[in-house]
Amino acid sequence: MTLDDLADLVPDPETTARRLAQVGYLADLGLATALHLAVRLPQPVLLEGEAGVGKTHAAVALATMLDTPLLRLQCYEGIDAAEALYEWNYPRQLLGIRLAEAQGRALSEGDLFSREYLVERPLLRAVEHPGPRPAVLLVDEVDRADEEFEAFLLELLAESSVTIPELGTVRAHVAPVVVLTSNRTRDLHDALKRRCLYHWIDYPGLDRATAIVRLRVPQADVELAGQVAAAVGRLRDLDLQKPPGVAEAVDWLRALTVLGLGPLDEAAVGRTLGSALKYREDLELAQERGLAWVAGA
Repeated sequence: MTLDDLADLVPDPETTARRLAQVGYLADLGLATALHLAVRLPQPVLLEGEAGVGKTHAAVALATMLDTPLLRLQCYEGIDAAEALYEWNYPRQLLGIRLAEAQGRALSEGDLFSREYLVERPLLRAVEHPGPRPAVLLVDEVDRADEEFEAFLLELLAESSVTIPELGTVRAHVAPVVVLTSNRTRDLHDALKRRCLYHWIDYPGLDRATAIVRLRVPQADVELAGQVAAAVGRLRDLDLQKPPGVAEAVDWLRALTVLGLGPLDEAAVGRTLGSALKYREDLELAQERGLAWVAGA
């Protein structure tokens, strides 16, 4: 697929927003513009925001909208190239050595470090994706990795290529759409940010939050969806360790719907508040403020 083909699919940010909504993701014009540019330029986009505001789901929805594979790399402390890019299949290499010895054949280093023994990880799969549409590469929670891993990512972000010492540089025929997410547990290096578009995803207002949870839980009662969205907004006004986001609002509405509870009242909040708050201290703080207050009574 050429850039012209993508232009026909997503000609402008407004169309991108509508197409995202069609696959179940409501994006405001700012986020839709950032994702639109990530596809059309193409240029990596860094999405930051509090946990649960929909950063990861934005990449999932983008891949669904483009009808293309989503390749997800979940970052964590200590992640390295073996998990992100590739590793060698050592058991298979050992079997190859033993087989060659049994057959009286000599094996060179090039024989052992060939494509036959390479295990592809998400970054390499994204670069080698044949198209015609670009794969969406999600580098999730990049802030959980260390600065060395950030530096490792720069070649991919700048040139849509990766280097395997034994095989050389692999360049993408169809550059992936790269979405990085961060919860800002630490500041990312300027070198990484310079290569990316940037968008901060904030908590949605009440009307948008209601629309989002209704879209994600279509079987739920309309009034209950609004009550849950409002209750989550009130909880965020407390001094919580982990304020609930959109994801928790969706989980809470699903729990209430499965249990057949509603409208939202003190009793329903008491039974299901664990869907929205995930720390004992946060639950105690909400209970001290009053479950009736959480419910909006």
